[in-house]
Amino acid sequence: MKTNTIFNIKTLAIFSFIWLFASCTNLDEVVLDEVLGDDTSNPAGALAAAYDRLGDGTFVDHGGVFSLQEYSTDEAILPTRGSDWGDGGKWRDMHEFTWKSDNAVVVDNWNKLTNGITRSLTAIQSIEESTIPQKKLFLAEAKGLLAYYLYTTLDLYGQAPYRDPMNPNAPLQILKADTQIDVLIADVEALIPDLAEMGTQQTHHGRFTKEAAYAFLSNMYLNRAVFKDRLNASSAFNFNEAAATGTGTDMDRVIYYTSLLINSGKYTLESDYFKNFARDNDKGKELIFAISQKIDYIRNGSNSFAYVCMERNQRTSAANRGTNAACTTPEFFATWNGNHDDPRFQQKYQYADGTWFKNDGTDVSVPATDIVPKSANLPWFHFNRGIEFGPQYGPILLQSGSLEMVGGRIKVSPLYMEKSTTTRMDFTPSLTFKNPAQAVFAQNEINQGARIFKYEFDPEGGNGNSNVDIPLFRLGGIYTMRAEAYFRKGNSALAMEDLNKLRTSRKREALFGSVPGKALTAIDQTVLYNEIGFELYWELYRRPQMIRFGKFDLPGTAKPASQPYRRVFPIPQSTIDVTKEFKQNQGYN
Repeated sequence: MKTNTIFNIKTLAIFSFIWLFASCTNLDEVVLDEVLGDDTSNPAGALAAAYDRLGDGTFVDHGGVFSLQEYSTDEAILPTRGSDWGDGGKWRDMHEFTWKSDNAVVVDNWNKLTNGITRSLTAIQSIEESTIPQKKLFLAEAKGLLAYYLYTTLDLYGQAPYRDPMNPNAPLQILKADTQIDVLIADVEALIPDLAEMGTQQTHHGRFTKEAAYAFLSNMYLNRAVFKDRLNASSAFNFNEAAATGTGTDMDRVIYYTSLLINSGKYTLESDYFKNFARDNDKGKELIFAISQKIDYIRNGSNSFAYVCMERNQRTSAANRGTNAACTTPEFFATWNGNHDDPRFQQKYQYADGTWFKNDGTDVSVPATDIVPKSANLPWFHFNRGIEFGPQYGPILLQSGSLEMVGGRIKVSPLYMEKSTTTRMDFTPSLTFKNPAQAVFAQNEINQGARIFKYEFDPEGGNGNSNVDIPLFRLGGIYTMRAEAYFRKGNSALAMEDLNKLRTSRKREALFGSVPGKALTAIDQTVLYNEIGFELYWELYRRPQMIRFGKFDLPGTAKPASQPYRRVFPIPQSTIDVTKEFKQNQGYN
């Protein structure tokens, strides 16, 4: 049974449930126009609310931060598919780079993130004014969460609101990315003595620990040069500037903090890469800071990252289906050329009786012995993981409402698109839009696009719910950060050593002899860039990566060459209209 939710649920959630859902207001109501402090009598509840904002859509839903960090890149695109996913063009805007200050995705994520700032500030005030035994620890965690929300807001929007939580008459401050990044680094470093080491004081990867701080600092230092010079037209960022604190350069500090984690002995690379994204990954060996999800706790976890790619006629059980929305682009798919045997690219599923689902037309049936948890004896069909392309196979839902069976087993058949029933479910890596500048498919073209089945589809509790914890920082990503830092310092040998550690630690499934991934024999910037993508795809890191490597402004599928101002999103016009302190970002009307 999963116990690693925000705190031990019995010691926290019982006291915070009503506060969490009845009393939290958004930033426009609290930080921007009024004062903090309306709901500060329950420090544990206030801190729980700050944590809850991470998982309440913000970092776990494809329409949350994911849509800004991934749909704006070559890793992900959400086209209009026939009659589906038009939605006023809000999804296409993200990939076509036509977003404006009233785009619903831009506005919604601003509200979520600034609400996270509000909740963190309220938690800080509540804890500061309390005499609870955990005051020092809780305060450090609340300040860590505040820094995380501020950093993400500054990353995406270039500006963030702040108000001193301990001064009821404090003016609203508008923080700017280029100056605030150094303050955030210093603030998080100052928290480290008061944070718990993971595994002590009832902590786990769902709480902001010393190790979470090390990972966060690594990421801030890796991106500091971009924050300080975001609109640099040539993308010639100074990654080896003197560090904001400590000794050496930014890249030295990345190496310092990532090495603390790598050498700590607390984490181990999973030989099965996809265990990091499985429904039982709360027991995972790589997770440093993650959003703990559990069906039937305060809020059901989100299945969005799995659900958004799966087609409507792909069914893990008779009660579940996908939604046929997002896919990857031909550009990202092409980076894997020559690497389809990498254990991170794709994985076939093996049932307990030894049956493999190969998804190649040779499968006739699979066992019906796996049962969806907490269901009325529903057989559980397992799709393969990773990047899925080509003709698809699986169970068919009968009019009776059950999966088609044969000899007591789940029958495997060729699949067709639900909303274009004569169109074979053939996930083509190519995307052939009639107008190359617009991500719009005709109804009989809705099968296009290789799909990302990286996160396990959890059939328990309906399409939208999941027990899969969502990694924010994990060990694999720490290795990529250190490799990039080594490379930017000119030490290609150590960079390749870290990348090969990732490659050779992952193993293919038994169908392919459980062989480890192949080691690199040479490295350059393109190899490094691709390897980071192989390890971290679909994990909300692609946009910052593309900006660091000078790739974000380049043209691509349904994406024109863009100007540097698009490296940040606009402040919502609705915020500017009511808050005179905000000025619109350069390039936006």
